[in-house]
Amino acid sequence: MSSPYTSLQAFNTLDLAISAQTLIVADNSDAISLAWKNSQHSNLPFIVLGEGSNVLFLEDFSGTVVINAIKGIAIEEQDEAWHLHVGAGENWHSLVEQTLKKGITGLENLALIPGMAGSAPIQNIGAYGVEFKDICHYVEALHLPTQKIIRLYREECQFGYRDSIFKHEMKSDYVIVAVGLRLLKQWQPVLSYGDLVKLNPATACAWDVFNAVCHMRQSKLPDPHITGNVGSFFKNPLISDEQAAALIKEWPTIPYYPQASGDVKLAAGWLIDQCGLKGYRVGGAAVHRQQALVLINENHATPQDIVSLAHQVRNRVGEKFDVWLEPEVRFIGARGERNAVEVIS
Repeated sequence: MSSPYTSLQAFNTLDLAISAQTLIVADNSDAISLAWKNSQHSNLPFIVLGEGSNVLFLEDFSGTVVINAIKGIAIEEQDEAWHLHVGAGENWHSLVEQTLKKGITGLENLALIPGMAGSAPIQNIGAYGVEFKDICHYVEALHLPTQKIIRLYREECQFGYRDSIFKHEMKSDYVIVAVGLRLLKQWQPVLSYGDLVKLNPATACAWDVFNAVCHMRQSKLPDPHITGNVGSFFKNPLISDEQAAALIKEWPTIPYYPQASGDVKLAAGWLIDQCGLKGYRVGGAAVHRQQALVLINENHATPQDIVSLAHQVRNRVGEKFDVWLEPEVRFIGARGERNAVEVIS
């Protein structure tokens, strides 16, 4: 007898053969509200996805999955800045490219980050010295129980490193429907990371930064359309100044980035690489050979293969450096989100 479930393989970039009881593509907030009401009425779990580029489904989802496909980009020019109102279902990289083509700068360091605009604030996405919070003006979220859309300005979003209010107080009953960006006309290049340090601040333009970022990401990161992955699987760990000093003494070449908070950020990919784990496999899952921070679906991996691999990577790094990695990815069980650290510990 055939399963009534609908495949989610095209809606998770790990390309896992996972299904959901119901799949709905919603292009407006009313459609999301209706799907939520129906799931509440049936007492079924409910989750909203964008591109599925930051989720690991641990098993089939026994409820409703809504694909947030709310589109639209409105641009308003003001004296000092461009103001953009962007639908949550707009592809993030396309937005970066479209703004640059219109002569609007400020998003170039965030090129080629997979996913949709609506996912950007949840993770406070970041790359090469720029985070979403740096360009965020506001986030609009649909409160499911009241069907009201509320606007949170940047300060209210509680942005942290790969963190925001949308992972905590506003995790369950809210769905992001739009983001507001403020991009200053006075362009200040951010050239502090990777190959960007080779660019000349006096002559580099935003397209130079965009092209360099795309080159770096494409040379290190697998294309999810070809090899299933969710980009960086683990967060770069934040450790105390004291622990960092001890590690630097023992490992003089360790990359480290002091933070304004007084903590020190380490490069998770470097830690994994030092454990000799590039190419390491568990079942159909593997550590990517070019970038150790990426776990890939190399050959029909199961969710259990990915979990087991993540567990082994975390343990090896923990045993060697006494630094315990945490997944950046959301882990989704049959009835909703699970604690990722607990799952892989």
